[in-house]
Amino acid sequence: MFDDPSVLKTEAGEATIDEQAPQQPPLEEEVAAANARADENYAKFLLAVADFDNYKKRMQRDFDSLVSSRRRMLLERFLPVLDNLERALQSNADGETLRGGIEQTLRGFEALLAGEGVKAVVVKGKPFDPRVAEAIGTSASSGEADDTVVAVAEKGYTLGDELLRPAKVIVAKTSDE
Repeated sequence: MFDDPSVLKTEAGEATIDEQAPQQPPLEEEVAAANARADENYAKFLLAVADFDNYKKRMQRDFDSLVSSRRRMLLERFLPVLDNLERALQSNADGETLRGGIEQTLRGFEALLAGEGVKAVVVKGKPFDPRVAEAIGTSASSGEADDTVVAVAEKGYTLGDELLRPAKVIVAKTSDE
């Protein structure tokens, strides 16, 4: 039949209302509790947004510091090469001694770049590859196959697996006369 826990039946079968039955809180209290939870969640949201903003600022500072430090280290490695060039210009050496000093400075630059992972792209005598070289001219073929690199005007370089600068080359072509 009717099984409401707030209604008790007496022995005589009379129904009475249990005074200790749970009563629902007024609607205003529910709204106030919901508003309190909403305010608490909004405060947590604002805190999370502020934390994230601080995190972004801290990461940007760390990144800027890292870039600055790395730039400084690289530039410090260039200074001895610059010193060698200045000494070469100040010397009263003959042509052969001056050439030797400039070659030594060139080797210093090459070693510095190699230490940074920069390598020259070898293209002379190989088939032209537009991914690593830029053709700036052609030359009449004298025994080389067409589209073979016969001269390098400017070396190309890679940084790891990435092309830093393409080589500028002269490519062999059969003359169509």
